[in-house]
Amino acid sequence: MPDVNKTLKEYAGRLKNPAWISFTWFGMTAGISLLETPVKFTAPTVTREVALDVGRVVFAALNKAEFMALIVLLILVRVSGRAARLILACSALALIQIAQAAWLLPELSERTQLIVEGIEPSASPAHAIFSVLQLVKLALLLYIGFTSMTLTTRRD
Repeated sequence: MPDVNKTLKEYAGRLKNPAWISFTWFGMTAGISLLETPVKFTAPTVTREVALDVGRVVFAALNKAEFMALIVLLILVRVSGRAARLILACSALALIQIAQAAWLLPELSERTQLIVEGIEPSASPAHAIFSVLQLVKLALLLYIGFTSMTLTTRRD
């Protein structure tokens, strides 16, 4: 008969590893940013205004989910004993998340509202900056995930 306490400790140790939340967050962000968003604009019956409006709602929801993932990730990095090795990557993730939520998403939302109202806003680098930060975020999540899988700690 298997030792239940040993099995539970093994599972608890695995759940403390930040890799699982890093890869889950990566999947959410990649699925929306790299798949759903571009495909939405290819649908022949969806107007630009509708696609932008839906995108605004989707990215607002994704941003909330990403903040939840960030909180879980920071907790797991700390309790797993991996903070010393991952602090810079986690800090960069947090800064990207804050910049997107406080600056870029509101600006892009305002631009979307103007387009929905039939007004074409002047050129802005906000979308390009947001897209680059999304790619950097995805790279950081992969780094954190794979690094977490390879690090051994005294607490695992």
